[in-house]
Amino acid sequence: MSRKVLIAAPIHPILPRWLDANGYDCTVNETVTQQDAPALVKDCVGIITSTRLQLDKELIDAAPMLKWIGRMGSGMEVIDVPYATSKGINCYSSPDGNKNAVAEHALGMLLSLNKKILKSANEVKEGKWLRDENRGVELDGKTIGIIGFGNTGSALAKKLYGFDVRILAYDKYKRGYAPPYVEECKLLADIFNEADVVSFHVPLQEDTYHYFNEAFVSNMKKPFVLVNTSRGKVIDTNAMLEALESRKLTGVCLDVWEEEPIEKMSPDMRSLLEKTASMPQAIITPHIGGYSMEALYKMSKSLLDKIVSRK
Repeated sequence: MSRKVLIAAPIHPILPRWLDANGYDCTVNETVTQQDAPALVKDCVGIITSTRLQLDKELIDAAPMLKWIGRMGSGMEVIDVPYATSKGINCYSSPDGNKNAVAEHALGMLLSLNKKILKSANEVKEGKWLRDENRGVELDGKTIGIIGFGNTGSALAKKLYGFDVRILAYDKYKRGYAPPYVEECKLLADIFNEADVVSFHVPLQEDTYHYFNEAFVSNMKKPFVLVNTSRGKVIDTNAMLEALESRKLTGVCLDVWEEEPIEKMSPDMRSLLEKTASMPQAIITPHIGGYSMEALYKMSKSLLDKIVSRK
């Protein structure tokens, strides 16, 4: 019986090493394409992916021996989970592995934006020494709204705790989850009314597609900073850019984009990226928030534990 596993994602060596030790035969191919994947998975019992492969019905059907799918990270939108489950295929993710990395990244971008660190550092490289133009804003005393209080949302709240900020959290699917230093909001209106910063930590699904849109912006009572380290399609890019131009948004910190990577963007979406990235009140990074060296190990270990314990 085949014990073949295709690893189509960057992973820590601990993962193939210990899968091999547990009787699996691992093939690592981080550059596999969607077109080439069917031929590679036909005799696989396991597949590990990140965002490179879409484990849709077609690819799942191409792997009749498939027993499990592992996702490096948290976004299960790359897997047709209902279809896989209907075929008895276990689906695992590892959001516990990169939650700290994402939280640090979100906080780092927010501090860099508020204190104008990136902007002023780039100006110094150009021979400019501008102090008054780069007067920063402190987090102290601000109200931070966190939407989605799962692994990364709660990790960010923990890191914000020491900054003497007020932390509001809204999660549509949970109640009674907030630690003492977080105010649990039953209504999104609480964040609309109070927040100076809004940070998204939600999965991409039908009810979160373009969660941030024109209506969201119009509901916000104060100018605010937007942080998104979840999924690009959570943000309506046109609405975001309009809010920046109207100064309803005072800044954006984005680790994801509505279409990515750049080579897969439509011309219009690439134009929006270039326009937004050129603004001094925008910090955009190439989906690296959960991509730390430590997170690579933690995610690999998390998947390993889940796969081996249920083999």
